Amino acid sequence: MVNFTILAGGYSTFIATYLFNSDASTLSLVGQNPTGQNPSWIDLHPTNKSILYATNENTDGALQSFFVKSDGLLTAAQGQTSSGGNGPAFAVPLSTGEVAVMNFGSGNGLIIPTEEDPLQFAEGAPLISFPAAVSHPHMALEVGKEVLVPDLGADTIWRLTSEGAPGQYKIQGQIDQPQGSGPRHIVVRGDQVYTLHELSSTLTQQAIPATPASPGPAPLIANFSIIPPGLPAGAAMAAGEILLVEGSNSTASNFTQPFIYASNRNTGVQDPRGDAIAIYAVEPELKFVKHVFTGIDQIRGMEFSGGEDNEFLVASGVAGSAGVLVLKRTQGGADLEIVASNTEIPTRSSFVWLD
Repeated sequence: MVNFTILAGGYSTFIATYLFNSDASTLSLVGQNPTGQNPSWIDLHPTNKSILYATNENTDGALQSFFVKSDGLLTAAQGQTSSGGNGPAFAVPLSTGEVAVMNFGSGNGLIIPTEEDPLQFAEGAPLISFPAAVSHPHMALEVGKEVLVPDLGADTIWRLTSEGAPGQYKIQGQIDQPQGSGPRHIVVRGDQVYTLHELSSTLTQQAIPATPASPGPAPLIANFSIIPPGLPAGAAMAAGEILLVEGSNSTASNFTQPFIYASNRNTGVQDPRGDAIAIYAVEPELKFVKHVFTGIDQIRGMEFSGGEDNEFLVASGVAGSAGVLVLKRTQGGADLEIVASNTEIPTRSSFVWLD
């Protein structure tokens, strides 16, 4: 029997703990851990998996820290600090000991240092404002010595670099995106950036310019619509999440090829099939494989289980009542099948796997 513990954030006042048994294909709700309002995005410390960070996606945004106990339940919040703005929809700890938090509603963000105890936040980091008429930064991704920030409002990816002192960052360039596309989330593989665009529901590929201040947009190498066929009249699509899974190095693995998985979100008239996850092969070039329909309403967050094979994917919607699903990768990663579900909590928005 193999048990996996999963934490799930959402638009509520708690983070849920689930237990997934891969042998029995069961997903059980273990408990609800009290938090601040709307812990919509959660992530683990990069080296200490007993430390969890969570946004409070409110008008007066905040970032909280929690200690994860051995049973997968959380302590009360151990640290809390302001996000510096409105609607922090994303936070991620960096290898530097800082935590990047992006405020979608107010068009700014912070990269917050932590103390010697990473549960505690240091105060005083300057606010990072993005120079655009409309700015909606939606995530942050550490790539080498840079932090890349896709901005849904400005149709660009900002390139941040440290100015030396903890929490001190500046914009050193940008990677412009198609006008009106609304870049939401990104993944990076080598010198290639794959961008999921919320407003156009597209997946694009670009080479990251070697010089951060390179003039002009980086040409698109690939540009795919992720919208599934056969949608009902009145459907309104908005892309949600993008995940990259590399091929396993193990000769015994069934998952030797890299794939990208992108979630659709239908915010209009619902499809009886639910929202779809679009699967793309990465090598030798980006290529659409198939859509997998989930029965979920508006997939905002999903996450792979990790390990050598990343065999399982957990997902949920932010609307409807489908609850939380676990899907299993099949066909070497080219397909997914639902293996477990739990509807006790109807919606969730982000996940981490503890095991």
